[in-house]
Amino acid sequence: MRILDKYILKKYLSTFFFILLILIPVIVVIDTGEKIDKFLRHPDLTVGIILTDYFVNFIINIGNMILPLALFVSVLMFTSKLSGNTEIIAMNSARISFTRFLKPYFIGATIVAILILGLNHFIVPNSNRIYEEFYNTYLKSRPIDYNHITNINLQLSDNEYIYMRSFDLKRNTGVNFSYEVYEGNLLKEKFTADRIVFKPKDTIYRLTNFYKRKVGVLNDGIEYGRRMDTIFNFMPKDLLYIDAFAKEMQTPKLLDYIKISKARGRGNLNVYYVELYKRTSLAVAAYILTLIAVSLGAVKRRGGIGINLAVGVTIVFVYVFLLRIVEVVGGAPDSNPLFMVWMPNVLFGILAIYLYQKAKK
Repeated sequence: MRILDKYILKKYLSTFFFILLILIPVIVVIDTGEKIDKFLRHPDLTVGIILTDYFVNFIINIGNMILPLALFVSVLMFTSKLSGNTEIIAMNSARISFTRFLKPYFIGATIVAILILGLNHFIVPNSNRIYEEFYNTYLKSRPIDYNHITNINLQLSDNEYIYMRSFDLKRNTGVNFSYEVYEGNLLKEKFTADRIVFKPKDTIYRLTNFYKRKVGVLNDGIEYGRRMDTIFNFMPKDLLYIDAFAKEMQTPKLLDYIKISKARGRGNLNVYYVELYKRTSLAVAAYILTLIAVSLGAVKRRGGIGINLAVGVTIVFVYVFLLRIVEVVGGAPDSNPLFMVWMPNVLFGILAIYLYQKAKK
């Protein structure tokens, strides 16, 4: 690696982390000012709990959220400075092509992309889980009760279905339970009970006031009683289906969940697919945003770095805004999540190539 490459790479990484270190404390101070009264409402909240469960995870989440902005602004700033100091002109005079000039930038983009992949696939999901638990417990005026599920409809296999009016995950108890077995479109067996209780110690279900009906020409029959212990092909945690939990699963767990949910005939899984695809697309965006920023910053303009920053920040805000739109639209039942998630990268990739060709001339 040449001295010039080391110089640019050092500037790339140092400016990037410097921008992060400037933005994150400002955001943390503003957030603290908004939430300090809510912290004080809970006498059981210690400073240690607030720091470890809230602020550490808040910083990880907000840092991951502003990574594209920090990356773009940092690259644009120091590249514009190189251009303003006529250092890029000197490189051209030394017959260093614009393509060769990009090499250290893409080495830096690779380092940032690896960082984003590690954060998005493994660190941020776990951080989201802790943060959301804290936020729901202490900061929401009406905490959401994830332990009580209503109107449950779950497919256990190709021909097995269960229904429940409600299930309490804390007590492992459900009411108005129904289990149906089909052969094609024909109902072969139906099992109902007023109450169902899961016994974790024995991994069995206890049914109260049950009614069992077998349907068939030769084996038609009815069975009912006060109590019965039996086994079903599901666990209480399988009944929980909340879109927000997609962001709280590490990628291996998210892949398993999608696989199991697909086999069990879950309805719309697009929100989970959007979260899965987004984790990788943001890493690829590091290369696209770097190329756009270099192509803009390398051209010396009247007005200096201010004009480059104004144009560049507008571009990156449009990119982030588009990311939020496709995240919502991609989660809709009839959309294609893979296409929607990668669309911003495709559009801005075309823009990056156009600006690169223009800057190269």
